[in-house]
Amino acid sequence: MNVIIRNLICALLFAGTALSGFGENPKREFRGAWLHVIGQTQWQNKTAREAKRYISDQFQKLQDAGCNAVIFQVRPTADAVYKSDIEPWSAWLTGKRGKAPDEDWDPMAYAIEEAHRRGMEFHAWLNPYRVTSNAKEILPADHLSKKEPGRFVKFNGQTFFDPAYKENRDLICRVVDDIVSRYDVDGIHIDDYFYPYPANGKKFQGDDASYRKFGNGMNRDDWRRHNVDLLIEQLHSTIKSRKPWVRFGVSPFGIWRNKSSDSRGSATNGLQNYDDLYADVLLWAKNGWIDYLAPQLYWSLDTKAAPSRHLAQWWNDNANGADVYIGQDVQRTMNTADPGNKDKNELDTKVKLSRKLPNVGGNVWWHGYWVTDNYKGVADSLALKYQSTIAIPPVYGDSKVKPAPVKGLKLEEGDGKIYLTWNAAAKSGKEKETDVVRYVVYQFFPVEKIDLDDSQTIIAVTPDNGVAVADAGDRIGGCTFVVTALDRMNRESDPVSIKVK
Repeated sequence: MNVIIRNLICALLFAGTALSGFGENPKREFRGAWLHVIGQTQWQNKTAREAKRYISDQFQKLQDAGCNAVIFQVRPTADAVYKSDIEPWSAWLTGKRGKAPDEDWDPMAYAIEEAHRRGMEFHAWLNPYRVTSNAKEILPADHLSKKEPGRFVKFNGQTFFDPAYKENRDLICRVVDDIVSRYDVDGIHIDDYFYPYPANGKKFQGDDASYRKFGNGMNRDDWRRHNVDLLIEQLHSTIKSRKPWVRFGVSPFGIWRNKSSDSRGSATNGLQNYDDLYADVLLWAKNGWIDYLAPQLYWSLDTKAAPSRHLAQWWNDNANGADVYIGQDVQRTMNTADPGNKDKNELDTKVKLSRKLPNVGGNVWWHGYWVTDNYKGVADSLALKYQSTIAIPPVYGDSKVKPAPVKGLKLEEGDGKIYLTWNAAAKSGKEKETDVVRYVVYQFFPVEKIDLDDSQTIIAVTPDNGVAVADAGDRIGGCTFVVTALDRMNRESDPVSIKVK
């Protein structure tokens, strides 16, 4: 809840007005949104200045809707939406693969800066295996797939890295290591494309050569799953050896297996991660190779073949220790009436269900452009109700470890504002997980109990060492302000407070 609303509440309290309905939203919740670049041709028509303004505008609208994390696509098709010496500039950014932007700028670096400036997390989203998105795309003559065609497979008119090759796993991990080492990302995120999706009623069958070379008599389905397992395990090791605090997340297709295939599966009847994409995501969670799962539950609550209300419960029950954030389809959610509560959409039920399930820690909105366009009022609903209070993303790592508390907390007046300031946390030369990267600011009115678990009392999450808390003439006498520090694992320091006389 921002400062303006809190001060309005303060005025109402002084006037004796009763308040209700606030504080129902959790203090800790992952509220993400996917922003894809693939298929978004508007990027190609923007100057650097226009693109920067567009990124800033998108991130601001997401923050206004209560989101605290952006999952931004930086590698759609073995290319780069950032400066890379490993892979070419993305055609989705510049119009031609390998063509640099007309001006010298780095979209991912700018996007990270804009996210962090708003106190939001930035998760770099990569597609690991896809090289082309359609049959019409022509790769340059010097492309790796032309030099070493044996390392690639083709299906449904697209080109993919063959998951069987160690050289391909090493290249993908080299790309991720480059991103993690050079950019201040909070997470590495991969989507649901592993082995190619079935197409035209046929499953992928394009790896005879690599199976003969590497299969060693294994069942082919098990062998394919093993190939993907090797990549996930190596990605985890790559990320954690470089920066242990960077989270590794996967957004799988919403069905692991149907119960008809496996007694552990869900009561569904659809495509399966395990059998059709050769992705055993539950194994990855069980082995600690991933930090979070964002299953794409893009169906309506009661879709016959895949009811999202039951799948949300299934992922809650089967995540094997990984955090779960539900991938929600904005358009379908807002287009579908919920007969259970007579709403014109399913938003209320889906959000409340995600908060009811103990192992579900939030939601990710697909796609973020529907949120920023306020599709059928979704941004308004999020901002005014479901994400009306500021939330801190879930904590990671050893919860007993805390960053150092703030020092030098004080109130000062200037430029017609009252500012709450504190000393910036000292930084050592080498980055570490206990580095303070954000601060949480709480405001308590004279009639309120100091309760840091009350989400409505948070007025800011900021990387800065100060925030304006009121206009100079506002009535905030008797209010108490509390500031805590957050480290890279979202662990919160002990509080430091100051009371307005």
